[in-house]
Amino acid sequence: MRTLVIDTALDRLTVAVHDGDEPVHVRCLELSKGHQEKLAGLVRAALAEIGGPADLDRVGVTVGPGSFTGLRVGMALAQGLAATASRPLVGLSTLDALALSVDGGPRPVAALINARRGQVYMRIFPAPADADAVSGATTEAAAWDIDLARHHIADLGSDAMLVGSGATLFPELSLRAEALSGPTP
Repeated sequence: MRTLVIDTALDRLTVAVHDGDEPVHVRCLELSKGHQEKLAGLVRAALAEIGGPADLDRVGVTVGPGSFTGLRVGMALAQGLAATASRPLVGLSTLDALALSVDGGPRPVAALINARRGQVYMRIFPAPADADAVSGATTEAAAWDIDLARHHIADLGSDAMLVGSGATLFPELSLRAEALSGPTP
């Protein structure tokens, strides 16, 4: 199944095409802003590599949390492309995608995005961070006060792993942290 993946939620712009589990085309740019200027060109290049929109089976897009403008740009293009090509559109939480971006091994994973103003977007996943764990997340994706988040993360134990732009906000917990600027393709 060929899937076009679009992620504009955070500081990484990603456009990828996967055929099942195999990546066919992957482009990632580290951008804190300006996703709208680059996105259409990256999608055009990805579609040209596989033959065009008719050769897609579905379109996937991250739906947040993340940058308001980045999310609107990515979702609008994904929705328009899916409608034009008569393909299903699949949304994926940015926090779920971050958790799936790391091999946490047999440990809990907390996906965190720095929401600024003393908050983080957080979702906690049981070990391991795989497709089954994502469906069994122990918290809803939500904005958390940073002190309350610290308390919940500390309760996970010393083997927990933190992933995302908010992963470095808790150095006193001495946990493994992957400060990804966005989910992997």
